[in-house]
Amino acid sequence: MQFTTTPTLEGQSITEYCGVVTGEAILGANIFRDFFAGVRDIVGGRSGAYEKELRKAREIAFRELQEQAESLGANAIVGIDIDYETVGKEGSMLMVSVTGTAVKTRR
Repeated sequence: MQFTTTPTLEGQSITEYCGVVTGEAILGANIFRDFFAGVRDIVGGRSGAYEKELRKAREIAFRELQEQAESLGANAIVGIDIDYETVGKEGSMLMVSVTGTAVKTRR
């Protein structure tokens, strides 16, 4: 499966648009509590543990995106957009949302 944020794939032509696909993952409030409790992990303004959890959430969202595209018979996803939003009471959770258009391509 090929992924791109661009509307086309260089050297390939889109033969069919299969539809919009999405993937989401939500990090719960307990994760944030754990991160802030371990402030000692922050080095140079970055938190390795927090970045690891965000990476994991992004990977889950991309895996869902790919599964949806494959179920539509697509071999690529174009126009991918990644969003991060706070949700829940007082923004206690972080949602990673990935969307794109599943397509079939040929060289």
